[in-house]
Amino acid sequence: MGISTSMTWRGFALGVGLTATLLVGTAVFFKEPLYASMHAGGHMHGADGMGHDEVNMPGLRGANATPEESAELAIMFRSFKTISREVTNLPDGIRTVTTSSDPDVMNVLVSHVVGMIGRVERGDDPEIFIQSPTLDIFFARGDGIQSQIDVTDAGIVVVQTSDDPKIVEALHLHAAEVSDMADRGMVAVHEAMMRRN
Repeated sequence: MGISTSMTWRGFALGVGLTATLLVGTAVFFKEPLYASMHAGGHMHGADGMGHDEVNMPGLRGANATPEESAELAIMFRSFKTISREVTNLPDGIRTVTTSSDPDVMNVLVSHVVGMIGRVERGDDPEIFIQSPTLDIFFARGDGIQSQIDVTDAGIVVVQTSDDPKIVEALHLHAAEVSDMADRGMVAVHEAMMRRN
């Protein structure tokens, strides 16, 4: 997309006409029901078609996600080593700066963030099989989050704030989850899954 000047996400989305709307700042970690079904009867590492298959990544699909959204997630997971993030926890929210050394991955990041925030505003949960339970509050109380996205030379800058302390707590936690995923890829997902189960 080659955007280097600062603009709000609404202007960006309207002006550029994103080709793929996305799910989630942003982070994805296993939900317990999927984890249980994936590992029932000792089926591990893709034996039942939903395990730790890092080639096809079936856990990135969702009950309400588009194929394009799942494909974006796969690109980000496969290219996580090109992604870097800086997070500042604010008293009422977060400020994140995310970038990629790969221009194509950067375009996917922008599409993902714009699409996910749009979904949160609409209360339209993509229900990605491995998305973090942290996201549940965002889809339930999306009208309590104020979001601004700017695409700059430094990367995609997101500021999200809320007057609701529970949402602020979830914003802080979610930002940390996304950073862990950007640092360690699917390893972070698998470890989060094991901690919860």
